[in-house]
Amino acid sequence: MFNDIGALELVTLVVLAVLVFGPEKLPKMIQDVTRTIRKIREFSESAKADIREELGPEFKDFEFEDLNPKAFLRKQLDNDELGLKEIRNGFDLKKEMAEVTDAVHGRESEPGAGSSNGSTGGSVDMTKKREKLDPEERPPFDADAT
Repeated sequence: MFNDIGALELVTLVVLAVLVFGPEKLPKMIQDVTRTIRKIREFSESAKADIREELGPEFKDFEFEDLNPKAFLRKQLDNDELGLKEIRNGFDLKKEMAEVTDAVHGRESEPGAGSSNGSTGGSVDMTKKREKLDPEERPPFDADAT
């Protein structure tokens, strides 16, 4: 709870507490505060137990920290029952974007970077369309021009 309080801050709090409450009332105040904190923790734990009991046996491993989206995602990615790491590593977005860019510009892909035959499927058609268009045909889409 007080992970970020240093020694100087702690000494300052103790001196301030002695000045405000006095040395004779300070032990009683500390007991009251610790009793209150203990009651709050007990109430919190009983509420968590009641919720787990109401959810049923299929949620016996449910942790309230999983309600935090970051913690939930971290737990799911570490678990990896679905093979998400393998799927995530299977995508090479830079290579795929380069293939799309080459297809749009009508260039041949690098050997081995394209599909199984080593070229993008529509790159030959794109060069034909640049040379001569029929009057009813639309020009090819150019991503750099938009």
